Amino acid sequence: MSIREELANTTLAFTSAEEKIVQVLLADYPMSGLGTATRLARRAGVSDPSVTRLMTKLGYVGFADFQARLLTEVESRLHSPLLMMEAKRPGGSSEGTALAYFHSVSDSLERTRTAVPLQAYTRAVNLLLETKGQVVLLGGRFSRHIASMLAGYLLQFRSGVRDIGSLSPADFDLLIDLGKRDLLVVFDYRRYQSDVVSFAQQAHERGVSVLLFTDIWLSPIADIADLTMVAAIDANSPFDTLATAVAQMETVFAHALEGHGAGVRKRIEDIEKIRSANAVTLDAAEPASSDDTGPSKPAHKSRAEKK
Repeated sequence: MSIREELANTTLAFTSAEEKIVQVLLADYPMSGLGTATRLARRAGVSDPSVTRLMTKLGYVGFADFQARLLTEVESRLHSPLLMMEAKRPGGSSEGTALAYFHSVSDSLERTRTAVPLQAYTRAVNLLLETKGQVVLLGGRFSRHIASMLAGYLLQFRSGVRDIGSLSPADFDLLIDLGKRDLLVVFDYRRYQSDVVSFAQQAHERGVSVLLFTDIWLSPIADIADLTMVAAIDANSPFDTLATAVAQMETVFAHALEGHGAGVRKRIEDIEKIRSANAVTLDAAEPASSDDTGPSKPAHKSRAEKK
């Protein structure tokens, strides 16, 4: 759990001065905690000893201990594959690199399962299906593919779905048509993309609701998101895994099917009719004719047979 999550979800009882410090830390996270204790105290309008007492109550040896962990967290958010190539060199595992990788992804998947409460999946489904306006989907360099998968699922449940795909400067013009009736769904995992963050922030300023899928270090979009879905993405590789992000996205739709499947059945039936009419899938193709005495006859003769 990140420091931000600990501060937001703690059950500790704070004094009024300590509450002010926590509010400052959360309002400008993580930057507010990267200065001195005196600077933090001044921003919160409290005394320096109040900062020290808060850190002790949170379980840190002092402000320096708190800041050291915060710096580690910030560094983790900014790790590139190049940096992680040094940090995650394959070890001499007896099970081999491939199996070790699978096990690391499995561990992340288990942590993803418990990263957010079940109620969050219900809220995500409600946002996706009950939004009256458009549902716009956006992702980063790799996570945009998950956004496109989500759009494909969502189109079977409702209309008004728009997948931006790879964000371009021209796509910022789409903001003009977004407002309070709309929902922006964003997939943003470390290293977070500045253009994706900027688009989400500007959409939020226009009153658009924001559903964020991110990692345990939290995209900056978490500061303005109406709901944040967290997935563990670390794996035994220089590259983070998105398998857990895909699983979490598909879990949202498994949850949607359980509660809304009957309501969208007619729409899915109509989609299937359209697919069948256009022979979109193999099962929609006309079966070849056959008789009782032999195999199916080909529909067309080959050139050799025509001669």
